[in-house]
Amino acid sequence: MRSVIGLVVSITICLLAARMGARFTQVSIRNWYPLLHKPAWTPPNWLFPPAWITLYLMMAVAAWLVWRSFGFRGAAWALGLFGLQLVFNVAWSALFFGLQKPGLAFVDIALLWVLILATCLAFWQLDRTAGWLLVPYLVWVGYAAALNFAIWRMNE
Repeated sequence: MRSVIGLVVSITICLLAARMGARFTQVSIRNWYPLLHKPAWTPPNWLFPPAWITLYLMMAVAAWLVWRSFGFRGAAWALGLFGLQLVFNVAWSALFFGLQKPGLAFVDIALLWVLILATCLAFWQLDRTAGWLLVPYLVWVGYAAALNFAIWRMNE
């Protein structure tokens, strides 16, 4: 039962982060974002919600696997990195969509990518499945960083 509760808590934390980021996105996605110049390889808006929900669920399972096997004490460094990257994840939405500052958002997402890589490596050392579950997130954020950079440069 403790394990199931841990999974529910992990999913809840990740989905709360998703919800916080979405709150910054909702108004700007309708009013500001459509007015920006974007590269031809920008995905359609409908793709982002299912992609992010899938990634957040994978992140939650990864964190849960690490916690389940090692607890907070045994995985303090890895779970601390996980929490920090979640903060940078939400901050990106606040900077890009909330404040409409693609340049600042790019700095954040570059740091976010490094934090995800560090988390992925830390998880990998503890539980290979958990490490692999973060790889799609790392790739997606790398793509999002390139898109963020292009949008920033195209709209200066």
